[in-house]
Amino acid sequence: MKANAFVDRFDLDLNLRDESLDPLNTPTRRALAALSIGVGPEDAYYAARELREAVQWVHEGEIGGKARLARILSTGCDDYQRCLYFSLAGRGVVRVLDDLMWLEEKLLERAQLTTRLAHDKSRTMPLVNPYVSTKPDGPLVNADPNFVEGPSWYLDPDITGPY
Repeated sequence: MKANAFVDRFDLDLNLRDESLDPLNTPTRRALAALSIGVGPEDAYYAARELREAVQWVHEGEIGGKARLARILSTGCDDYQRCLYFSLAGRGVVRVLDDLMWLEEKLLERAQLTTRLAHDKSRTMPLVNPYVSTKPDGPLVNADPNFVEGPSWYLDPDITGPY
């Protein structure tokens, strides 16, 4: 039996695959992990962090928070950040932030592991980017920073209690 060509390489997506299948994770966390498989480790981490910061700024009423979130969601690059955001949108801002912070932590660990493996000259399996284009697929979100937050920003059951 011939050995697989990748048997001596580390799978950088292994932890994300495990998290996406873990029944103890919430459905949204499993989805976020699955949506991040194949995205470059540093790109995924910084994209998730930037998105989490923007959502947090809007939630905390920081000046420029809405403009930053609108810019992220309307940028003409691949759809990764929009995919993360719209996977969580409407779930309640506290839950959105909790899930994004959870993902950010997982992606930071993955990026740090990538750095250690590169330093040690360890081989890794090639990542297969899930995005076939560097451009958005379909219409973009309006970049108007004066958008009005919907009920999930202020009727969040984690803030106000059950409806």
